[in-house]
Amino acid sequence: MTLDHAEATTPSTDRPDPGPPRLQRAWGQAMALVGASRRGPVERTGIRRLHQAGCVKLRFPRLPRAACEAVVINTSGGLTGGDQICMEFDVEPGAALTVTTQACERVYRSSGGTASVDVSLRLRAGATLAYLPQETILFDGGRLSRRLDLDAAADSRFLLAESVLLGREAMGESVHEGAIADRWRLRRDGRLIFAEDLKLSGAVGSIAALSSTLGGARAFSTLVWQGPEPGAMLARVRRDLEATEGASLVDGLLVVRIVAQDGYRLRKRLMPMLALLAQAPLPLVWSL
Repeated sequence: MTLDHAEATTPSTDRPDPGPPRLQRAWGQAMALVGASRRGPVERTGIRRLHQAGCVKLRFPRLPRAACEAVVINTSGGLTGGDQICMEFDVEPGAALTVTTQACERVYRSSGGTASVDVSLRLRAGATLAYLPQETILFDGGRLSRRLDLDAAADSRFLLAESVLLGREAMGESVHEGAIADRWRLRRDGRLIFAEDLKLSGAVGSIAALSSTLGGARAFSTLVWQGPEPGAMLARVRRDLEATEGASLVDGLLVVRIVAQDGYRLRKRLMPMLALLAQAPLPLVWSL
């Protein structure tokens, strides 16, 4: 049997088009368990167990106090569509932990997909946690889905904060289109006490300009606090609130909202508020 020469040498055209090349995505995971132990005359919180992988690193600076501080570093330099980060922090009875970030997290324009960040927090009896990441900056075209789950003992203390900047005004940045979704689920001794979903999607700039949303502001923050005498703390917080800020009690939780024109003004309002609620010095990385 013989084959025609042209038929034998012409490459097949039946192979499927592979499409554009698959871009590399960042992935990171971190887990820390901390506990209190007596060292000399005082109890200090230290690391019991630590795991980190991928682009997420944890650093624990030495502090002149009993609490432990974890600084989260994203070595990928920011987030974009398809990136995934997962973190878990567990605080044993009587221990105290502050979690913050080395810098503001940047969410860059997505060429496809959504960046995801999942945070799981657990506080045992008498534990204290301050979860204080620096602001998240959403760039034009950025897409982020974020989830925060907390299970806390009834007698634990905690302060949670998440802040978002829609671009940086000082850099002349504007966010016309993008997406950010924040999902919070907080439980006290296993019982759901706070559930919230925030979603900005599509024409983010136009949505933020509405009087029913941000009224043209481009920076906002949510703080949730659990501690002793919440009513007294609510009264203390309300004395210092400005026109675009509010505070209320939800099932024993103090919830504070702050809206500011830009990131600088937001941070100027956030720092004294966080220091008041945390009743402790803020991490040095928060310095203006």
